[in-house]
Amino acid sequence: MAGHSHWAGIKHKKGRVDNLRSKIFSKISREITVAAKLGDKNPDMNPRLRSAVQSARAANMPKENIERAINKSEISNGINYDNLKYEGMGPGKIAIIIEALTDNKNRTASNIRTIFQKYGGTLGTTGVASHNFKQSGVIRLEKNAISEEKLLELAIEAGAEECNSKQDFHEIFCSKSQFYKVKTVIEKKFLKIVNSGIEWFPLNKLDLEEEQYKSAINLLEALENDDDVQNVYANLKEKQLNI
Repeated sequence: MAGHSHWAGIKHKKGRVDNLRSKIFSKISREITVAAKLGDKNPDMNPRLRSAVQSARAANMPKENIERAINKSEISNGINYDNLKYEGMGPGKIAIIIEALTDNKNRTASNIRTIFQKYGGTLGTTGVASHNFKQSGVIRLEKNAISEEKLLELAIEAGAEECNSKQDFHEIFCSKSQFYKVKTVIEKKFLKIVNSGIEWFPLNKLDLEEEQYKSAINLLEALENDDDVQNVYANLKEKQLNI
């Protein structure tokens, strides 16, 4: 889901954060509109919409923005959006997967190809990057919502494969096919979900030299800043970068 950084824990300056927040709101709004258009307008009856609204709340999107995005689905009947996946290689031969949501496939493909070329990467064919990743369902919970001991019990009860705790949130992982089943069990516990979705996780991460790392970050940021791009994944090992 848009709004979650999949590749690096970079600290941004205030002005940059404001710009990123605007981008995140725009991407989440598009996902909400499409989810509402394809299913029920009630998040309780529409798992995809429910996930999008959860991400919106986690990003502190105002309630009126969420409602506006849902209502927009009723007036966009003439617009069809496609979920697309692109794969490519970046500086240092890092593997990159891009998920896009677009109403114009040609525009999106052209933009992504141009970004790869500009920042020293190569847009490839299907499979060129995805074999470096595993696709899994993930549900992130507020850190103070549940103890680590209870988290493990919940994961077992829900039929999840794995769970762990990070600095700001808990994570529960499951197979792609079991995602909605596991998530439903967790939601019945009335725990606040920060965000959830089916994501690509690298099997191994590459540790790049400083200059290659900077180039890779520039490429990944440019991809994330494209309006049609929802998520970007890379098998890049995070490091502190002085910017």
